[in-house]
Amino acid sequence: MTVHFVGAGPGAADLLTVRATRLLAAADLVLYPGTYLDAEVLAHCGPRAELVDTQHLDLDRIVDLLARGAAAGREVVRLTSGDPSLYSALAEQTRRLSAAGVAWDVTPGVPAYAAAAALVGRELTVPLVAQSVVLTRTRARSTAMPESESLGRFAATRASLVLHLAIRRIRALMTEIEPEYGGDCPVVVVHRASQPGELVLRGTVATIADAVERAGLRQAAVILVGRALGGEGGESYLYDSARDRTGLNDRTGLNDGASRPTG
Repeated sequence: MTVHFVGAGPGAADLLTVRATRLLAAADLVLYPGTYLDAEVLAHCGPRAELVDTQHLDLDRIVDLLARGAAAGREVVRLTSGDPSLYSALAEQTRRLSAAGVAWDVTPGVPAYAAAAALVGRELTVPLVAQSVVLTRTRARSTAMPESESLGRFAATRASLVLHLAIRRIRALMTEIEPEYGGDCPVVVVHRASQPGELVLRGTVATIADAVERAGLRQAAVILVGRALGGEGGESYLYDSARDRTGLNDRTGLNDGASRPTG
């Protein structure tokens, strides 16, 4: 049998993919991250499914449950918060399953940063303002960051910045990036996007730490930083009325010129 790693999205039960809901409905065994998951998501599971909260389990125990379930011929789903491509421990779990000869696959989910941006109605890649998004985290009580991935280096790009697992250090982090982004740069903090208890805090690099501390946020929050959050910017060349649309590819609606930089 195949172990299915499934992105549970940001939390809301109706922000799962159709494929994800089908896999949950058919599952005999579901391992889920109780710390970050809205319990409503589990309503997609069948009435006989065994549900295991992994928040107090180590990696060895989790992989053992997945492998034993698959070996017993059970339909096994390993839920991850958001999308499995980001901070889901997918790499180490699948590496061990492959070594044990257990088949696995991955179903993507809505990442938390996308849910946060949608909640505040902002695009993170605005023409002439920001055309790149940096997704990163910082180190506190967690795995060391690669030496080449310092926050200062990322800040130097002035791209839209998404900070995960960083809410407890927000004051120090804002101080670190202020020389590049400026104290007036917009910042949005979203706590438990799409879940009960959802909270949105808006501010700037200079003010957001005060707002976070007043709210008492300690986990399950994503931090968005960048001028794109201000709602200003240019317009896309792709939809420019002056753009030459002769020779467009009928299937894609694009030609080589469509990919030109907006600037």
